[in-house]
Amino acid sequence: MEQVNGDTLAAARKVIAVHINYPSRAAQRGRTPEQPSYFLKPSSSLSLSGGTVERPAGCELLGFEGEIALVIGKAARRVSIEDAWSHVAAVTASNDLGVYDLRYADKGSNLRSKGGDGFTPVGPALIPADAVDPSQLRIRTWHNGDLVQDDTTEDLLFPFARLVADLSQLLTLEEGDMILTGTPAGASVARPGDVLEVEVTTADGGLSTGRLATTVEEGTTPFADFGAQPKADDVQREEAYGSRAAAGLPAEPGAAVGPALSPKLKAKLESVATATLSSQLRKRGLNNVSIDGLQATRPDRKVVGLARTLRYVPNREDLFKTHGGGFNAQKKAIDSVNDGEILVMEARGEKGTGTVGDILALRAQVRGAAAIITDGGVRDFTAVAGLDMPTYFANPHPAVLGRLHIPWDTDITIACGGATVQPGDIIVADADGILVIPPAIAEDLADDCIQQEKEESFIFEMVKQGNSVDGLYPMNAEWQARYNEWAGKTND
Repeated sequence: MEQVNGDTLAAARKVIAVHINYPSRAAQRGRTPEQPSYFLKPSSSLSLSGGTVERPAGCELLGFEGEIALVIGKAARRVSIEDAWSHVAAVTASNDLGVYDLRYADKGSNLRSKGGDGFTPVGPALIPADAVDPSQLRIRTWHNGDLVQDDTTEDLLFPFARLVADLSQLLTLEEGDMILTGTPAGASVARPGDVLEVEVTTADGGLSTGRLATTVEEGTTPFADFGAQPKADDVQREEAYGSRAAAGLPAEPGAAVGPALSPKLKAKLESVATATLSSQLRKRGLNNVSIDGLQATRPDRKVVGLARTLRYVPNREDLFKTHGGGFNAQKKAIDSVNDGEILVMEARGEKGTGTVGDILALRAQVRGAAAIITDGGVRDFTAVAGLDMPTYFANPHPAVLGRLHIPWDTDITIACGGATVQPGDIIVADADGILVIPPAIAEDLADDCIQQEKEESFIFEMVKQGNSVDGLYPMNAEWQARYNEWAGKTND
């Protein structure tokens, strides 16, 4: 296939970009446009694969967006949708880079925020337009080797032919012009030293542009004082990263958050038996706090961590198209779980499909998750069971989640295995069972469990010495006095 080169870039008199076109991105942004909207990028922003891009000095938020670029092959003016694709010569990979620090100064034009030199790398190869079905292309983006965007053109809000026809109603698309066709969910922020890669393929993988590679460098020349200065705030950080959690920002006021699980409290909960915790919860009137009916990939492990939650709803084909693909709720949950947290999934006890597989489970482990708990099935069971991180599950099943589930929302109150779980609840799980502990009572609960187990150690020793359990288990006043004497000597 023909390679993108300097002549390709020189032929592009216009670079036109679409704002929102993928359902996954629309869901992430919380808005779905009725009609496509566009902005211009200067042709001087174009660059080739293998190059570098500068994050301007003083800027924090260099956003990347993997996109499919259309290269116009013959002039188009007032063409119909039916005829529009014949005016496209090729497709290639592109990266719509921009600094969110300057969005405030552009009043919607994106000129300064997205028009910098090198802010539109394209290539490395051109796939002939007449060799592909424009609704059967795949776009993927890697950030330092991690796959962060993966979507197809099957369900675009505005198919490519419509974009070409729409634009041609008011302006002439000339040979060599490029149209960036929107980005799926998963776009985020890159830092100096990061490597970004974008690849476009046919759905069957038969044709590929190859990976468009760009390395980020730190700019050293500050902005002059006579122009707009870089300025970032939490609103722009959330937009750039895709969510508050991904940006490392605290939840909005009123959002469900749990208190930190201190190392001291965690150690206390790890030191006591799940059965002891259950009995102390029952003494407090909490009888419905066990997640039941699951098995563990690592029954030898005990885990204690704060709950993060993910809810699946029953599959409905139209809704799966808008919520099932791209950087959906499942991938968001996996990609935002933090060190020591436990991802708890509500799958309605549905065993007829998988809810997590080997790649996403590995991603959770890499991010430091303490465990995954799902009351549904697990795919790629052998690989998941081979991970160091425990997974608690109903059964193995080979089917993908789209058979019965739509990943819907995260960090909300859910039901899993017959128990209600809220974000920030403390989860204790081992081979004996899984318990949900309200964080407000966890400290006192742990102390009472330690005391109970100390008493039970005394009772065990007395039974071992030949004493009857009558009056000893539970202890009457006489045995309680003997225990207090024993405990005092033990503490000494």
